[in-house]
Amino acid sequence: MSNLIIDDEPITSSGALSVYHAALDELNRRYGGSDEGFHLLVDELMPPRGLFLLARVDGHPAGGVGVRPISEPSLLLGEVKRLWVRPDQRRHGVGARLMNEVEIRAREVGYLQLYLETGYAQPEALELYQKSGWTPVDEFPPDASSYPLAYRYTKVL
Repeated sequence: MSNLIIDDEPITSSGALSVYHAALDELNRRYGGSDEGFHLLVDELMPPRGLFLLARVDGHPAGGVGVRPISEPSLLLGEVKRLWVRPDQRRHGVGARLMNEVEIRAREVGYLQLYLETGYAQPEALELYQKSGWTPVDEFPPDASSYPLAYRYTKVL
């Protein structure tokens, strides 16, 4: 693989926003529209509790992933959001590296457990989460929104 670098990047940077919006665009195409913009505010991916990692290959944005706080703050629970990898970089380990790094960073920020959800139109995401030790769960924690038909996973950090 080319030179892959994964770093914290402010969600307000052009590189991070380009990946964030590419992820939304792909969700809209796969699911025929999405109200996801109403369920995640970009500000939720900002420090001190939120974070966003940007993967760059040869200096160009190639993917990203974020974490936002969910549920009662004292529980220290986070939700992984917007994992996305540029199509030409898929199946090269970028998504797995992003997920590994976001777990490390979330632990450093103080999270004790992460949650995520995905859907039927994202089979590669389902495969990645199952291979990387995420445990299926039926529900998200109290006060955390999730889609009724979503596949939900959790991981203790």
